[in-house]
Amino acid sequence: MIRLGSNSPTRAKILEEHTINFIQNGGNFDEDTITTKNPKSFVYEATLGKYNELIKKYGCEDMPLLVADSVVTSNGELLRKAKDEEDARRMLELQSGNETSVITCMIYKSKSKEVIDISITTYQFNEFNKEDIEEYIKSGECFGKAGAIMVEGFCKPYIKSVKGYESTAMGLCVEKLRIFI
Repeated sequence: MIRLGSNSPTRAKILEEHTINFIQNGGNFDEDTITTKNPKSFVYEATLGKYNELIKKYGCEDMPLLVADSVVTSNGELLRKAKDEEDARRMLELQSGNETSVITCMIYKSKSKEVIDISITTYQFNEFNKEDIEEYIKSGECFGKAGAIMVEGFCKPYIKSVKGYESTAMGLCVEKLRIFI
């Protein structure tokens, strides 16, 4: 049994699908306090901030702690969660027909192990259909997702090529996590 220090339903779903027993206790770390525009630095600082908050609250003596965060980058721009429909549209149009990378950082801490990992999955997308973009935005599924993308949903039919694990792009590289739990 591990403690998932994340409020993400997608990360919980990844653990469930891989039959990893967990309880979910997310935190309240404010990512807006991070000033860097470098995607790798940002995702590391966000994950470390969440980790520091939750390790103080729960420790890891009784149960290992797992914390993760993800960001998206396309055309050199750091893409976080969309603030509104206009922001989601801008991000999706930026990624349409372009290379887009999802960078996920995880920290796993048990009594005997501490693992910090940054994984990257890179997609080459075909051009997104404008009507599909509008329908996706109206569905609300794009909100709460880094870069407004959903590789297991909206983006799937537009994937031209991929390098890396889909789980990384969904917010938690379970293939690497399994080695340590």
